[in-house]
Amino acid sequence: MGYQGVERRKSDRIRANFIVSYRVLDEINNTDITQTKNMSLGGMLLTTSRKFESGMHLAIEIRLPFERNPIMMIGKVIESTEITKDLIYDTRLEFLAIDENHRSIISKTVGYYVNKDKKPTS
Repeated sequence: MGYQGVERRKSDRIRANFIVSYRVLDEINNTDITQTKNMSLGGMLLTTSRKFESGMHLAIEIRLPFERNPIMMIGKVIESTEITKDLIYDTRLEFLAIDENHRSIISKTVGYYVNKDKKPTS
């Protein structure tokens, strides 16, 4: 059963799988690759292979359908919840540092999927 409380998000969230590489910002050689579970203009939910402490900053590269090159940004961990013991974690991130061009690409991507989901099926 999903969340039943009041919606506090400021922007639409889409359920979509995009390829993401991430690493702890202050560490150099610890990059991992995963997929998004969902994304909005303000953040994303990732499946990660380790638990992250709230407030930790991650360097993120994401590939989106409306941009040839990966989008790079910094995200702050809001929550990291264990899904499978010592193996899989759902990690929620808030976007901290992202340039306007990349923000526009994320907005275009989210808008496309929101509109796609609203179209009636035949």
